[in-house]
Amino acid sequence: MAAAKKSSKVEDLRVKTDDQLQADLADLKREQFNLRFQAATNQLERPARIREVRRDIARIKTLQTERSSQTVSASKA
Repeated sequence: MAAAKKSSKVEDLRVKTDDQLQADLADLKREQFNLRFQAATNQLERPARIREVRRDIARIKTLQTERSSQTVSASKA
């Protein structure tokens, strides 16, 4: 079940445009910043959320890297 949930997140991200991914990335980075402050002041309600946000950021950055490498390889061909 976890694999299906993970692939669903990736598929949801794949259908988004580059601008939407960039906006999502900015939102997640802002949330990560806020979570770090909450953790430092012992006000964090869900510690697992830090991991979720970090992994979502990695997913978006991976997609952006894949897309940029595809455009570079397509322009060379």
